[in-house]
Amino acid sequence: MKPSLSLCTLTISLAALCLPLAAHAQAKATAEEATAMVKKGVVALKAAGADKTKVYNEVTAKDPKWVDRDLYLVVYGLDGTVRAHGANAKQVGANLIDMLDIDGKPFVKERVELAKSKGTFWQDYKFTNPTTKKIEPKSMYCEKLDDMAVCAGIYK
Repeated sequence: MKPSLSLCTLTISLAALCLPLAAHAQAKATAEEATAMVKKGVVALKAAGADKTKVYNEVTAKDPKWVDRDLYLVVYGLDGTVRAHGANAKQVGANLIDMLDIDGKPFVKERVELAKSKGTFWQDYKFTNPTTKKIEPKSMYCEKLDDMAVCAGIYK
């Protein structure tokens, strides 16, 4: 009876060890989730018509439909002004066109230029992850909508 008890104990112990790994695997958003969030944002902004304030406010207030773990929506005007930010409300209204990442990359300027030239794109840079508070490599998926870039990114 002891062998089956220890086998059972071993099985339970292994399962318990795997749970944190499974939870950790789900901690970071995926490229598919970022793409889906941007597409959902574009639909909401189109539906809002001329008054997009409600959508901007929901995003900035970290409404759960616009923020999920380390994934959040950001909306930039094509001049580099932040219209909504799901991780940092202090950036709303600020023109970040000259903002640089840790490597000196002018990522907002590049983002605006890519929105104007490509419309839909992925962009790589480094940014502070809101869940880890560490600067990490990030890939941002964006779609141009009228005079704005609607974006969400994943940390690598």
